[in-house]
Amino acid sequence: MPKQLVVQKPKSYFRASKPVLAQVIMGDCFTAMDNMIKKGQKFDMIFADPPYFLSNGGITCQSGKMVKVDKGDWDSSQGPELNHEFNTEWIKRCRDLLADHGTLWVSGTMHIIYSVGFAMQQLEMKILNNVTWQKPNPPPNLANRYFTHSTETILWARKSEKSKHKFNYSLMREENKGKQMKDVWTFTAPKKSEKSEGKHPTQKPLVLLDRIIRASTNEGATILDPFLGSGTTSVAAVLTGRNSVGIEQDEKYCELAKKRIKWAQQVLK
Repeated sequence: MPKQLVVQKPKSYFRASKPVLAQVIMGDCFTAMDNMIKKGQKFDMIFADPPYFLSNGGITCQSGKMVKVDKGDWDSSQGPELNHEFNTEWIKRCRDLLADHGTLWVSGTMHIIYSVGFAMQQLEMKILNNVTWQKPNPPPNLANRYFTHSTETILWARKSEKSKHKFNYSLMREENKGKQMKDVWTFTAPKKSEKSEGKHPTQKPLVLLDRIIRASTNEGATILDPFLGSGTTSVAAVLTGRNSVGIEQDEKYCELAKKRIKWAQQVLK
């Protein structure tokens, strides 16, 4: 099995109940989700930003400088077979934790998204949309041998072909000036203000999670993020009146998520 599975036993790191529930669990997401399944917990929505398996000696451009793509051991590829096994295992647990009307959103680049989509099909989930997140300010391609990478894919799926799902169509249409919202969304990378408490190498912009959450849940819903990172999902959940549970194995990022959640709570006061 992938080495990502061999990590620490989960424990509650932070929990707040006002104005909504916001809990951070530190530890292995597989064990944490297994515990939730045993307890019969269900979630209205799950957002996952899993490892992209990019930390294998490559380079990229950051602040105008050439830097190595090395986010940590958790992001190292172990080959397509083990990478796919890893994806299948965590997606299976997410499917089992979804409420009957719940949906799963997964972000990824070309390095993992095809494995994610295939795993969803193998698990007989129903893929609803293939959303393209377009970045107007991507780092340049230093190799000059490819087109500049400027997008990420977000797959939206429900539990099965026969299950139902929540979609706030009218709200999304209203926000798109009365026209149906398309599956190409343009957002910049996280703003500096979103990194004031610290940063994560794969941090997602708050506006992206805000749209995902409001498009597929109602206020009072409960959301899970098995790869919480800097806590953007939890922050967006607090600001939109949703409950959230996030799992993160790195204590440094658990602390970052905690600080950002407290910031969101203060915003609402």
